[in-house]
Amino acid sequence: MRPTGLTANLNVADIEEAKEFYTDYLGLSVEEMNLGWVARFKTPDGRAVVQLVSGDATAPVDSVMSVHVGDDVEAAYEEAQRRGFDIVYPLTTEPWGVRRFFVRAPDGSVVNIVSHSDDAG
Repeated sequence: MRPTGLTANLNVADIEEAKEFYTDYLGLSVEEMNLGWVARFKTPDGRAVVQLVSGDATAPVDSVMSVHVGDDVEAAYEEAQRRGFDIVYPLTTEPWGVRRFFVRAPDGSVVNIVSHSDDAG
């Protein structure tokens, strides 16, 4: 697998309630994306990024991080299966334009392996 990016996913009870702390205080002032249940904030230079999750829209659990893999998501899924990792959420094309699956790391952390339509390549 060749990650093209990694984003920490922080579970919060309410994104709007948490937003001021992350945007104003921590300086992650650029709202890159907000679907209501997940929002991504970054610094203006893009060097620091966090994703707030209040409950995944389709998966049965929330992930602790999202690993962006460009167009390698199918190969990453096959490799996870080959290695016998626990697939928590199967490879799925989501209505909001990503293709992803969730895998449980040996430490129990759930990781979102994702391909965005704009990061394939």
